Amino acid sequence: QVQLVESGGGLVQAGDSLRLTCAQTGRAFSSWYMAWFRQAPGKEREFVAAIRWSDGSPYYARSVMDRFTIAKDNAENTMYLQIYNVKPEDTAVYYCAAGVMHYYSDFDKEQPYDSWGQGTQVTVST
Repeated sequence: QVQLVESGGGLVQAGDSLRLTCAQTGRAFSSWYMAWFRQAPGKEREFVAAIRWSDGSPYYARSVMDRFTIAKDNAENTMYLQIYNVKPEDTAVYYCAAGVMHYYSDFDKEQPYDSWGQGTQVTVST
């Protein structure tokens, strides 16, 4: 059983940078993907970014690809999400997810991810 724990959220000012961390315990398989999703108040949860654990290939939602960077540390079994120039619209609960991807094109969907963290709140003030 994989467990995921997010950290790094908090109250930040617009224009600041922020790094979220997801620590995982358990086994990562060759077709393992990890991802970040977020849920803003009153909205559905949406895909933000994913990373293929085997080679670190990143995938981004079009709306964030110019300000977000996803990365991993194999030795620490940890994934990161660096957010530059945070904006009020980034206010959300950010969730870490992990799972085996049977179809490459499904990396931005919730269904393939069967392990989820409890989320970390990011609030951006103006």
